[in-house]
Amino acid sequence: MGKSKIRLTGQVRSYVQWPLRISLLMVIMVIALFFIDTKAGIVAAGFAIVCIGFSMYLYMKNKGVVINDFINFATGYGQIQKQLLRELELPYALLDEGGKLVWANEAFENTLHTKSNSQKTIMSLLTGFNKGMLPAVESENELMFSFEDKEYRISMKKLFIDDIVNDADMLENSDKNSFLIAFFMFDETKVNVLQRKIEEQQLACGLIYIDNYDEALESVEEVRRSLLGALVDRRINKYLAAHEALLKKMEKDKYLVLIKNSSLKKLIEDRFNLLEDVKTVNIGNEMKLTLSIGFGVGAESYVENYDYARNAIDLALGRGGDQAVIKTPESVSYYGGKTRSTEKNTRVKARVKAHALKEILESTDRIMVMGHRITDIDAFGAAVGIFRAAKTLGKSAHIVVNDISTSIRPMVDAFLSQEEGEQELIINNLRAVEMADDNTVLVVVDVNRPSYTECSELLSLCKTIVVIDHHRQGSEIIENATLSYVEPFASSASEMVAEILQYISDTVKLKPVEADCIYAGITMDTNNFLAKTGVRTFEAAAYLRRNGADVTRVRKMSRDTLNDYIARSEAVSHVSVYKKMYAISYYDGPSENPTVVAAQAANELLNINGIRASFVLSEYQNRIYISARSIDDVNVQLIMERLGGGGHMTIAGAQLDGIGFEEAEKRLTDTIDQMEKEGAI
Repeated sequence: MGKSKIRLTGQVRSYVQWPLRISLLMVIMVIALFFIDTKAGIVAAGFAIVCIGFSMYLYMKNKGVVINDFINFATGYGQIQKQLLRELELPYALLDEGGKLVWANEAFENTLHTKSNSQKTIMSLLTGFNKGMLPAVESENELMFSFEDKEYRISMKKLFIDDIVNDADMLENSDKNSFLIAFFMFDETKVNVLQRKIEEQQLACGLIYIDNYDEALESVEEVRRSLLGALVDRRINKYLAAHEALLKKMEKDKYLVLIKNSSLKKLIEDRFNLLEDVKTVNIGNEMKLTLSIGFGVGAESYVENYDYARNAIDLALGRGGDQAVIKTPESVSYYGGKTRSTEKNTRVKARVKAHALKEILESTDRIMVMGHRITDIDAFGAAVGIFRAAKTLGKSAHIVVNDISTSIRPMVDAFLSQEEGEQELIINNLRAVEMADDNTVLVVVDVNRPSYTECSELLSLCKTIVVIDHHRQGSEIIENATLSYVEPFASSASEMVAEILQYISDTVKLKPVEADCIYAGITMDTNNFLAKTGVRTFEAAAYLRRNGADVTRVRKMSRDTLNDYIARSEAVSHVSVYKKMYAISYYDGPSENPTVVAAQAANELLNINGIRASFVLSEYQNRIYISARSIDDVNVQLIMERLGGGGHMTIAGAQLDGIGFEEAEKRLTDTIDQMEKEGAI
């Protein structure tokens, strides 16, 4: 292509042609002078002709020189750009759609020890990089990647070839969707190191409570009580001082802790062995001391960390103590919790909660009581007790039970027969949703997880919610409860309700059938007073006995059918012993309530010598239920929590969706292996 065919365009052309525009103005001026004076016009015309001719001469003569200079500049500029990109300190490369190297600069070649014409793929150059990391659907992709002890932020961007060759005469792109990938590697090793140092130096806030300080002191001679407190202080101070923590004693059994995140990680690594260390303090005290620890970490301010710590310590106490809980903005972690909760001999808390419940019930006209899904005897017995309290206060009360199983059918029939004049004593979910309004009080018994309740919709429909439960709390709780009474050391929800009834009103009088229902709830959860029983359990049973509960009637109502007995025997027959101490079985036969069969079979398996814990799996409504039981030395609640469930140290359960028996058993055994490796059980 000759230079004569090359034309200047744009602002450059306008700039070069400015003399011609001035010449046009001179012509107009000459014409104007001819009208004023002919001689002056002739002189001006001659002068204009000379100027215009000279301008045209210069324009034509220098046009080629200017164009040539522009071409030289553009060529040199392109070379400079290419050289700068080639010598750019940032590793940069172009890849094809499959990740093959098309072009790379020197920094990229030096970083990945390759050459730009090597034709290797990025997957072969970067160990651990796979094709799935390349931008597929999206036009850009960014990820963190480690390579040779360095941390890179890799940024990838699609460059569509159709855009690159657009308006080019000598290239044509037949595939409009073909593209190259611009591949950048930003070395952020130093930034990440500094970021980690900053995070490690930040302070976490913690609270330490002694669970049973007063009870332990009572078991020691008076002259030695101060020594017991001093020894506990010394253990806690020594342990935290070794981790560079600041400890401040707020009360006789409460401590505030400030600790660096790096030191907190060390506490986590040794799984808070302070929990076990404190138990060794013994100067004649019959009761071992236990601690509850709560830490808040990761918040934007120290005030928020303290709030997290308070939430964490509440969780630790709500789960029975003897454990550490760490709360972050994203998650909650649990450590310890291997010992049984200490029963409180005082009933002050029960009396306070009973009076608070009475005030709530008196402020409304309608009360609804519900338990967990697949209502069992304990949940129904506790609901009957709350029903009687509401009736004593002259309020309308309803018990929400969606499906009446065979295990509670005898008690439901006996209960309804005593209340023949009442309408809608027991309602299903649909009716409960219809009746609920802002003035309805909802009492939730025997469960504290919203997703496990009989009708979770009621939690959003009722403004006033009361929770009465004996299961350890997890990260999922009913947060908007007006009154929450959760006591993990209690044997059952029925026991807690029996205590409340003694304080809620002097005029509460249980009918014999109602006393039977509550008594049956206690016997079921304690396996006929063989597990989790304390002084208050027998006191609650005595109160119910005085109100007409009959052991023989309860036993008759709780008896199994022949089919249930055969089903339980079948579940036991499938048992296999894992690691010589864990009995694992399943039940897949016909039954109206397979979860009850599984729970009963799990209790039976504990009678085998050498078995520390039992797990029985059952399927109900396309969901796998695990019933877990232990005697005292394995905390099955911790195992079930790993599987998304919960419960007590000796009685727990979990629910698994979308899998069969084999996969569920594998998850269970893998969880046991992992927790034993960590020392969690």
